[in-house]
Order: sequence, then structure tokens, then C-alpha cells
Amino acid sequence: MDIADIATSDYIEVDATERLAKVRSIFERKNPRGIIVTNDGAYEGVIGRRQLLQSHVQDDAKAESLVVSAPKVERTDDVREVARVLVEGGTKIAPVFEADRLWGIVTTNSILEAVLEHLDALTVGDIYTENVVTVAEDTRVGQAINLLREHGISRVPVLDEDGLLSGMVTTHDIVDVVVRDMDKTTRGERAGGNDRILDIPVYDVMSSPVATTDTAESVRSAVSRMLDNDYNGLVVTPEGDDSQVVGILTKTDVLRALTYTEEEHMDVQITNITLLDTISREDVRVDIESVVDKYSDMQVRHAHVRFHEHKEKLRGTPLIQCQIRLRTTEGQIAGSGEGYGAEQSFNVALDKLERNVLELKDVRSDEEYRGQLLRKLGEL
Repeated sequence: MDIADIATSDYIEVDATERLAKVRSIFERKNPRGIIVTNDGAYEGVIGRRQLLQSHVQDDAKAESLVVSAPKVERTDDVREVARVLVEGGTKIAPVFEADRLWGIVTTNSILEAVLEHLDALTVGDIYTENVVTVAEDTRVGQAINLLREHGISRVPVLDEDGLLSGMVTTHDIVDVVVRDMDKTTRGERAGGNDRILDIPVYDVMSSPVATTDTAESVRSAVSRMLDNDYNGLVVTPEGDDSQVVGILTKTDVLRALTYTEEEHMDVQITNITLLDTISREDVRVDIESVVDKYSDMQVRHAHVRFHEHKEKLRGTPLIQCQIRLRTTEGQIAGSGEGYGAEQSFNVALDKLERNVLELKDVRSDEEYRGQLLRKLGEL
């Protein structure tokens, strides 16, 4: 299936010189997946809700101040490859070109709707994310924003004082509150208004009750509910108990699953691939495989590498955080680290991953030895 059957020429476009006040208003009124930004008619980039969380950017600033690059796709591109570039670009929309001309866009929702009938073979347990970032009900909105930025995510479950699921706070919730507050304040009050927003507890902005799923539900069923109710994610809970959080399933998890391959080499997906400087995708894959090969009993189903750029720099090289996550037959294994430049941060994260892999190997060896010892004792 190519993207021509999925892409649409119906999209929202603003000029790079447009005021952010109008951009924020568009998100509030029309709730788009993203907005295309052009400069004198030429494609410039996109703006999503995540960019609007940069609360220090004032309404009088221009749209170009929040523009991020999005992967360009052709109308003839394969849907699996488009799913890959959306995940790696960290965006909800991608511009679609035809003969070097901007024709339209493709969204995460349109891809999921197109492949929905093929998702019955997967269960939530096959693809969900186990390591979940959570916040408490009294966590301040400013702290939640920092967590969303740091981990490159768009939602966090909220837990009550007993550690039970209480709600969900998303970029959508926060941006809506910010926009509403800005509409009520005057320019002179703006800075103080922003500070007040950042200080309120997430309990006041979260959504509740929370839509949940369990590991046995089919991905098709879960995605259908997300599309029907405009959810971007579901909290994964134990079957029959909606109060405990064991993971999360997002549309990005599903898109990532669409890119899984049966190729001879490990399938590696890289988010924010544009940050790669002195290393390539192939270097990343080979280095991760070399670590995994040290534990031959473990089979890796999928590897996800995420880079995140901080503002700090050293002689012009940005500080970058790298997170590596492996989905294996032994569960999920991860490693993270920071360094100046993608290569250094990747090597730090890879070293942490290797230590975690070898630790798992030692645990398995200890369990095998314990089992052998118990069997021998049972024979006495």
C-alpha cells in the first residue's frame, strides 16, 4: 500500500510570519494534528502541540520561532516507510510532495485507519511500552512539562497518594489550559499568568477517568477505541484491575510495530534521526547487535533509539541525551546516557545497555544454578 490512498490535500497552513497568538487559536478551535508552515508559499516545516509547550514564547512572536522539520514523503512512498519516518521525526503529520510540489499531508490517524483491519494479529502485550513515566496528583504543571520534554512523550498517567491510577495529563490538556488563560489575561499580566499556570497541580488539568486496556486485547480493538474517542494513548492495566499501571499503549507504539521487519538484521528505529552527526543508522545497528550477541539466549524483536537535544553546548556541540530500548524475548531492556554530540551520548547509553544485558545474563545464570541445586537437593 502506498501513501497516495491515505494522504489528503485538506490541511491547515500558516505563513512563517504569522503571530503565535493565531497559531494557538487554531489549535484551540480546530484541534489539528499539526499545522504546515510556509514561507512565501514554500514549505518551511510544521508546528505541533508539543512545540506550544514552550511557554516562554510570547504571542507576538512569529510562527517560524516554533517550526520544526518534519520528514518529507512522496505520494508513492510505502505506508510502512512513512510510518517509520513519522516515528523517527517525532511528529504527528508529514508533508506529502508530488513532483517537488507540496500536495498535502499524511497523519498518524490516517495511517492507522488504513491498516486497522490488519492489526488483529497483534495484542497489546506484543507492542506496549512497559517503562512508564508517572506523576503524582500534586505535581506542578511546570514539572510535568519538563518531564514531557525530557522523555519526548505527550502524556503521563497521574497516580494518587496510594499509587493508584487517578488520571492522565497530556500536552493537549496543558496547551488548552495555557491558551484559555492567555485569552483571559492582558499583555501586561502575561508573564505572571504563565507563572501561575506552571504552579498549579496536574490534578486540576488532568483527564479522568482514564481509558485503559490490558495485554490480552487485540491492537485492532485498542486502536479502534483510540480513533473513535480521539485518544492518543491508553494506560495498560492488569486484567480486571484498572487501578494499577503496568504500561502504556500509544499510537506511536502501533506505528512502530508497523515497521517491524523479518529481515536478517535487527530492526532499529531512531527518533530524531537528524541529530546523528558522526555516526550512521548502520553504525547504531551494528553496535547494538554486538552487545546483544553477548547473550545468545536473548532474541531482540525490536530496538528503539531516541536522541534528545538539550540547549547546553560545548564548543558549539550540543549536549544530547540518548535512550536505547530493546524489546526482547526476555522482556524490555534499556540504557540511557548523555554526551556532547550524538556519537558520545550513544556510546554512554550503549555502555549502560551492555551492563544491563550482562546483569540480566547473570540473573538468569543464578536462577539456572539455583534450579539445578534444588533438583539435586530433591534427589537426596
